Amino acid sequence: MALIDRFLAARVKRGQLTVHHANGAVRVFGTPDPDPDFPNVVIRFTDNGAANFIVRNPSLGAGEAYMQGRMTVDGEDVMGLVRLMTANDLWEGGGGALHPSRARRAVAAITHRINRVNMARRSKRNVAHHYDLSDRLYDLFLDADRQYSCAYFTDPSNSLEQAQDDKKAHIAAKLALKPGMRVLDIGCGWGGMALYLHRKTGAEVLGVTLSEEQLKVARRRAEEAGVADKVRFELIDYRHVTGSFDRIVSVGMFEHVGPAHYRTFFRQCRNLLAEDGVMLLHTIGRAGAPGVTDDWTAKYIFPGGYNPALSEIVRANEGLRFFLTDVEVLRLHYSYTLDHWYDRTVAARAAIVALYDEPFYRMWQFYLAGASCAFRYGGMVNYQLQYAKNRHALPITRDYMIEGELALRTS
Repeated sequence: MALIDRFLAARVKRGQLTVHHANGAVRVFGTPDPDPDFPNVVIRFTDNGAANFIVRNPSLGAGEAYMQGRMTVDGEDVMGLVRLMTANDLWEGGGGALHPSRARRAVAAITHRINRVNMARRSKRNVAHHYDLSDRLYDLFLDADRQYSCAYFTDPSNSLEQAQDDKKAHIAAKLALKPGMRVLDIGCGWGGMALYLHRKTGAEVLGVTLSEEQLKVARRRAEEAGVADKVRFELIDYRHVTGSFDRIVSVGMFEHVGPAHYRTFFRQCRNLLAEDGVMLLHTIGRAGAPGVTDDWTAKYIFPGGYNPALSEIVRANEGLRFFLTDVEVLRLHYSYTLDHWYDRTVAARAAIVALYDEPFYRMWQFYLAGASCAFRYGGMVNYQLQYAKNRHALPITRDYMIEGELALRTS
């Protein structure tokens, strides 16, 4: 109990955290603050070992304790708890995630580097762990188009549906598509981006995925839209794709490639592009230096997943004679997106528990809350990087992006 109290006293300065220990003791940390980023939160430990369980490895223990009911949050305000802890440890101020001991971090660093060697035979299994969950689950918290990646908020008050549609327009504009072009969508998800590109520009699109469940949905959507001859989907690793494409787009897939294979990824994309080809890569990334995936996320959410630092992405492309033509950093957009997903998940609690069970619901709730706060207060961002095979493939100013995006939004 003394260890967790010292830990919380050092971390919670603004906002207030009230802790009810299993032995009946009550401790209060911090001070009330009118800023909504620093809420007042009440947590309760339901057994005497829960507090020490968390202190030994906070990044793993807090999530597991909540999943198992060993730690509860009054009002089930998990977002409030995570917000309070992370807002008091702002990345710009030198803070970061909840850190385990130095020895445990050293072991974790070695383990994660081994796990990030994401060989093809493991990639499909890692993808299935997350993306082959029940279709019903994703319908409960995503937009109707099932865009499971960062939306683009031209106004933070926009609806999730509007922001996801604007994201597709934002990306499509950077692709500078022309009629008759052939597009490869690497990590096509449930097919929303591929179908959008064809609908808006007439492009022929091949979407590839390693998720059998996503493949079924994407193919069904293309059939229902009557465009299955123009928008095709295949269950294939990007490393095995053949052919030539005018454009390549990849949204939310690079996080599963693994640093050991970044150069392979870029070399393959360059080889698949026509001479005037352009690629747009959209990925979660680290605002700072390379790191490791936190233990809880690696265990429960994205095994084998890793969010790259910009330096790792740029280094992997060096020497390939593949022009990096544009870089955009989206900072708060994913936090806004995740807030929508979190609210929809909480509203659908009964349905999610019926699909799985209470621990799964708590896991999903904790995942979305933690992810939102990582983008709002931590060192996570989204990168959009544009590449071209030759220096003449694109206009020399960015005006075409703005003009193209406005045209797509109003068409």
